Amino acid sequence: MNEITEAKGPLTDIRVVELGQLIAGPFCGQMLADMGADVIKVEPPGAGDSLRVWGRGDFPLWWKVASRNKRCVSANLREAEGQDLVRRLISKSDMVLENFRPGTMERWGLNYEKLSVANPGLIMIRVSGYGQTGPYASRAGYAAIGEAMGGMRYLCGEPDRKPSRAGLSIGDTLTGTFACMGALAALHHRERTGEGQVIDASIYESVLSVMEATIPEYTVSNYIRERSGSSLPNVAPSNIFDCKDGIFLIAANQDTVFRRLCGAMEQPELANDERFATHTARGANQMELEGIVNRWTRDKSVAEVEQLMLENGVPAGRIYRAPDMLEDPHFQARESIVDVPTEQWPNLKMQNVFPRMSRTQGAIRWPGVDEIGAHNEEVYGGLLGLSRDELDDYARRSII
Repeated sequence: MNEITEAKGPLTDIRVVELGQLIAGPFCGQMLADMGADVIKVEPPGAGDSLRVWGRGDFPLWWKVASRNKRCVSANLREAEGQDLVRRLISKSDMVLENFRPGTMERWGLNYEKLSVANPGLIMIRVSGYGQTGPYASRAGYAAIGEAMGGMRYLCGEPDRKPSRAGLSIGDTLTGTFACMGALAALHHRERTGEGQVIDASIYESVLSVMEATIPEYTVSNYIRERSGSSLPNVAPSNIFDCKDGIFLIAANQDTVFRRLCGAMEQPELANDERFATHTARGANQMELEGIVNRWTRDKSVAEVEQLMLENGVPAGRIYRAPDMLEDPHFQARESIVDVPTEQWPNLKMQNVFPRMSRTQGAIRWPGVDEIGAHNEEVYGGLLGLSRDELDDYARRSII
């Protein structure tokens, strides 16, 4: 296991007990840990978090990112003694984070009403598919379901095909982000009042929150957005265009930017053409306009088009994959991707800590640890004062 370095970031005085597994709740924990919080992740003994075996390629590496900077302990939450261990950890912590199905924590005697008796300032972060209340609360909920219910899945993909997914578990990470934002706001409230509270973050509402004006568009104008593939409906030109050696994204929909694009294309007359002279006109004639742009780009290389866009101040860019990111000088200059040493790989590359902070920047101190319960002795012994004999007894009986 890698040596644990000193915590950095704005939350170095905050301790979080992370329960649950997979993505949505742990992503919130990852963000808090990245900002310096002491996140103690609790896993079931034996199996651990299911995310340990998730991933693509030859090795399951998602765990290394999602559980970076976290101290990992094991506890059997289906046993009273395991529940008691976690209850004692929570009494010494600022936050508890869970993403079980609503009602699970209550069955284990770990509901907020009981936990806050011993820790009135406790902030409880609850992540679920449908929220803690309402007729659907008890349903099992994954990101795909929340994305569908929140309206995002309907809009993803080509218009002549069934809806597709975004390619990432965006519903989970959105929910983890909103949960983290709520936790930080609750910290501010606690600083002023001493009061803790419960954060109820649901996947479907987190997706709903980024659905722009889809609800008022329907209620005012009876307009329902439809799938549009790579184009942005009524906003043109803003699309992926063909080049002779690849594809390239151009977003020149603003009037002044469109004029610059017309200059770059050596077709300045398009800017004054009544079909394209205004934002509304370009939207109404989107297919025709983007066809003109595509006929111009397809005889040029990606590099040629990119250079012309840069020279004329037109927002544009390549469609990146992992190797493109690793080779890009901007990624390199800002250290957007960093090397993290592990036992198996001396320089495991992963995304850095974001956003950047001028005074209290967080850091990746270590990746997700391989051993289940790697920090049992450090946490249970150091924080709760359990002896070696007690730890051995708990392990023998599969409590930890």
